[in-house]
Amino acid sequence: MTRTQLSTIVFAFSAIFAGQAMAADTQGLTRDQVRAELAQSVQAGYVVTNDSGQLLKDVFPHNYPTQTVNSKTRDQVRAELAEHINAGNAIVNDSGQKLNEVFPHNYPTQHANNKSREQVRAELAEHLNAGNAIVNDSGQKLNEVFPNNYAA
Repeated sequence: MTRTQLSTIVFAFSAIFAGQAMAADTQGLTRDQVRAELAQSVQAGYVVTNDSGQLLKDVFPHNYPTQTVNSKTRDQVRAELAEHINAGNAIVNDSGQKLNEVFPHNYPTQHANNKSREQVRAELAEHLNAGNAIVNDSGQKLNEVFPNNYAA
């Protein structure tokens, strides 16, 4: 332990005990309560670091993140995470790309025109009967390769 850390801890203890001695005529805290408050203060960074009077949380803010209150239940957070992953919004690599950007074929975009399974099957059958299915790598359709099989 460095000299400044040791003096800081001694200062914190003496401040607590002096404060307790001054407030002796009022209802005081128990020894365990004082220890708990001290531990909480040290953990939160409310310890003087040097002669300038700066607190640890001010000198090293990255070591003492601000406390945020989460008003969501565990199940709500899990549901949001599952929705986030299913939509492909999870980050894949160091470049910051998301799953739906790297693998767009796995995450179809949501269309406002949602069709039932029967409607999609009917459209597919109509598409195939008209010969609009692509046959080969050149992009030719069935009705172009076999024009005699499909009415114009």
